[in-house]
Amino acid sequence: MLTVFYVLLGATAGAIVAWVIRDAKGKSNVNSAEAKAVHIIKAAEEKEQDVLIRAKDKAIHILEEARVDQKKMLDELQGQRGELNEREKLFANKLLDIESQKEKLDEDAKRIEKTRAETDALKNEELTRIQEISQLTKEEASARIMKLVEDQNHDTIVSRIRKLDEQSQDEIDRKASNILAVAIQRQAASHVHETTTSYVELPSNDMKGRVIGREGRNIKSIEMLTGCELIVDETPGMITISGFSPIRRQIAKRSLEKLIADGRIHPGRIEETIAESKRELAVEMKKAGEDALYEIGISTAEIDPKLIQILGRMKFRTSYGQNALLHSMEVARLSIALGEQLGADVKVCKIGGLFHDIGKAVDHDMQGGHPELGYQIMKKFGLPEEIAYQSIGHHEDKPRTIEAVIVKAADAISGARPGARKDSYEQYIKRLEDLEKVVNSFEGIERSYAIQAGREVRVFVNPANIDDLQAEKLARDIAAKLEQELKYPGEIRITLIREKRVVEYAR
Repeated sequence: MLTVFYVLLGATAGAIVAWVIRDAKGKSNVNSAEAKAVHIIKAAEEKEQDVLIRAKDKAIHILEEARVDQKKMLDELQGQRGELNEREKLFANKLLDIESQKEKLDEDAKRIEKTRAETDALKNEELTRIQEISQLTKEEASARIMKLVEDQNHDTIVSRIRKLDEQSQDEIDRKASNILAVAIQRQAASHVHETTTSYVELPSNDMKGRVIGREGRNIKSIEMLTGCELIVDETPGMITISGFSPIRRQIAKRSLEKLIADGRIHPGRIEETIAESKRELAVEMKKAGEDALYEIGISTAEIDPKLIQILGRMKFRTSYGQNALLHSMEVARLSIALGEQLGADVKVCKIGGLFHDIGKAVDHDMQGGHPELGYQIMKKFGLPEEIAYQSIGHHEDKPRTIEAVIVKAADAISGARPGARKDSYEQYIKRLEDLEKVVNSFEGIERSYAIQAGREVRVFVNPANIDDLQAEKLARDIAAKLEQELKYPGEIRITLIREKRVVEYAR
């Protein structure tokens, strides 16, 4: 029993000790959690206080900016209000002045009307009195007096009329001379003859060999694609481009300069460069047309863009050695000056003068004379009849409008200036054009180019349609036709080229 008692006592004491330890540990945990909660709450309060302070600062900043903006707007409104008040005052003063002037004009009109009525009454009274005295009407008295004067002074009157006619003609000639002199003095332009050659400078003489290429394939490709002849002679650092077409020469020159700068010169690259030069030249033509319109004072909005492009082509067209675009601009300026002094429609003179030779931009590619072609082009692009007529009117003996007479006179003045034109050049161009035209009349020919100042013509045929035997016969036929239809000094060499090129792609 005693043992059991001791066991129970030990168990009870152990339980008490365990309870005491557990209670102490629980209190310690509670105290730790409460401390953490207090810390968290305190940190949250501090953070809340910081957020509130920053929010207040931001709100104060926003309010301050709003006050500044409001003040600025109030100042602007105040300034605008002051300007409006000033304008209202000026407007009111002008209205008062207008009313005053209107009243004065009304009074003057009434006074003039009254005076006119009084004058008419006096005139009628005097006429009535004269008729009563003479028993003649006004018309009868006037006719009798005129008849009497004519009978008595017939010779004197005829002599006087003749003298007045001579004086009138002299006065008309003098005024016409003055008008032309003023117009010409206002237009001072320089003139130079266009040439048929261009030059390309080389960085070194070694470049000549690269331009020629192996067995001359590079230079042959350039000549075939551009229609110009490349002359590589002993001249150091220089290649000459020969051809009668300024557009062809320009394309050849630009392409050659690009190839020399790039350094890669072979047939494939040559084709790419020439195509690129043609695109650039088309852009330059459009810009030349726009510049011409700007200098003359014509808005580009009034003219169709395609017509502007055609106008720009004239930069590379010549008429008797005179640049066609510069000539057209000069005619437009002279037409404006003459039209202003003669009281004509200046707009018709301006646009008609600029486009009077527009047919020359396409006469190489289309059938017909440039006056008719120009008229058709201007009508096609919507220009009025009175403007389109200038293309035809400046070639007629008696133009039917004063504007056409003015454009005709301006065209004659521009072309008659010393050094403006050169007949031999135009005849040379005509001969080369006729040469190419005769050659192109044969079937199977893709294109032909007259070179060497007309002493040689290169003909390119389609190899699919013309074989070697037919090529030889075609060359002989061309030579025979040239002998029959053209007159030329010396001889013309016909070089017929039948080249077949096969291109395939490996993918």
